[in-house]
Amino acid sequence: MRALTQTAADTLMGKLLRRFWHPVAVSKQLRPGAAKPVRIMSEDLTLYRSENGNAHLVGAYCAHRRSLLHTGWVEGEQIRCMYHGWMFDGTGQCTLRPAERDKGLPNIKIPAYPVHEYAGMIFAYLGPDAAPPFELPRKPCFEGNGFHVVRRQIWPCNWLQLVENSLDALHVSFVHARGRAGRFIENVSQALPELEYVETDAGIRQIATRGPDNVRVSDWTFPNNNHIKVPGPLAGGPWVDAAIWNVPIDDTKTLRMNVYAMPSLGKETDDKLMAQWEAHENYDPSQHHDELFYDNAYPEDYHSDLTNAQDYVAQVGQGTIADRENEILGRSDAGIAFLRNLYFRELDLIRENLPTKRWRLLPEAVELPTQHAGSTAGSR
Repeated sequence: MRALTQTAADTLMGKLLRRFWHPVAVSKQLRPGAAKPVRIMSEDLTLYRSENGNAHLVGAYCAHRRSLLHTGWVEGEQIRCMYHGWMFDGTGQCTLRPAERDKGLPNIKIPAYPVHEYAGMIFAYLGPDAAPPFELPRKPCFEGNGFHVVRRQIWPCNWLQLVENSLDALHVSFVHARGRAGRFIENVSQALPELEYVETDAGIRQIATRGPDNVRVSDWTFPNNNHIKVPGPLAGGPWVDAAIWNVPIDDTKTLRMNVYAMPSLGKETDDKLMAQWEAHENYDPSQHHDELFYDNAYPEDYHSDLTNAQDYVAQVGQGTIADRENEILGRSDAGIAFLRNLYFRELDLIRENLPTKRWRLLPEAVELPTQHAGSTAGSR
């Protein structure tokens, strides 16, 4: 099982994950001319935005005396080290060593990776080969107008715990009734689902049936993204498309990027919802760890604060890295087994230096039912 939890560059899972685009930051949190440190899959990096607004991702350290580059400053499309003024461009090429009297470009480069901005996030490709087209992460629902927001959180546990939770539809009946029952459980109900899992060209289709008119579908995209529909911020209003990427920071911390989108309800309503969101967008259950675990103090049900907190307690409560050797799985864990077998299949191919599956964007958007539990299908 360790093969699934270890994600550094020299591990099998690390090699697999580096074949895909991953979100590493929220776009609006990186202003032009600014730089910040990021750590993804145990690699320390510098993310900066040029004065022209272009995002770049390069190594964390200057090649000279190993000073942190994000502590320097951005000039045009380049970043300058604050220690001795060495400059690097977005490809990692050293372009200037002020005191060395170079007559041309120094033969010095630091790591650099392609980036792509999408749906309010900055994605990066950390693989050794040329980046694939930016297609697999795309969802039509995040490309239209309307209410569209992003939330970034860091949870203190291994990435696999968060990913497996997405393929565990049964947890909804219990986890999301803990502390208080919000609109999510009121709409989905606590009925125990019958489960079905199907591999697609893009990932896994999870179907949880709680009744003839209560079917939930999850559109899980390889290797670490789940797309579902959840009740929106307005009672009786449209449901929200929600996507979650769980990206390893290292083997003990996970970057959780949430995106929420729903159709426009008119400028006045959209503006009101955005103002309300801004009061909640920085909610991170890890900042309320003790009150959640020891005081049973769950947040109000707004903009997924409650469901985030409930999931946090269930997943972080497994420990930093869950003890899977001593777990006891049952028939309700079919999604966990399905997911692990899929990962093991791909890792075996990497171990044998064989091509892995070519995961592709689905040609049509997946229909995700949004009916109220017990209602007539399609009534919401």
